[in-house]
Amino acid sequence: MPPRCRGSSGYRGVRERPKGWYSAEIRSGDVRLGLGSFRSAHEAARAYDVAAWRLESPRSQMNFRDVFTREEAQRVAPPPRLIIDMDRADHAWRQRRLLIAEEDERAMAEWRRRHPEDVTDERAYWAERTGRRCAKRADRRRQKALANAQCDIVEAGGRSIFTSDDERWDDIWLDTSDNTNEDDDGDDGSDLE
Repeated sequence: MPPRCRGSSGYRGVRERPKGWYSAEIRSGDVRLGLGSFRSAHEAARAYDVAAWRLESPRSQMNFRDVFTREEAQRVAPPPRLIIDMDRADHAWRQRRLLIAEEDERAMAEWRRRHPEDVTDERAYWAERTGRRCAKRADRRRQKALANAQCDIVEAGGRSIFTSDDERWDDIWLDTSDNTNEDDDGDDGSDLE
């Protein structure tokens, strides 16, 4: 039987993963054994060879043929990653969070099934709220366009629709004028005497 073709990594049993990592895996009968993730394809290929020696695979199925014994293969392979208590605790925490999220999804699906009128009311509420927000946004845009147009008319020497005692004029003038600063509160300093 001809040897299996090697993947894009150039080594048998090694796959390139996102973010530049490489994973090694080997088949033993119908079972696929994951050997871990490695920083380089060479390290992953060495780990594959150690597993191949342990499973007593023929040397033709190994990546490096310069190794003649299982002890040599283990000596040149990268050391296995140690799984510490912190890793176990992190894994258990993630599993609990996943179970909580799955239970929450099941409860929401059951609630939707039992109370379709609440689902309809909720959708109507969000549609109405979205419509109100879009209308407000459009009104603000219209007011801003009107204010900018009025400022352009006044700057060009024309007449504004606002009278001098209209407080909207002061707001428009302060919002669009270039000769004001944040400290300017409208006092001209004449009352300091």
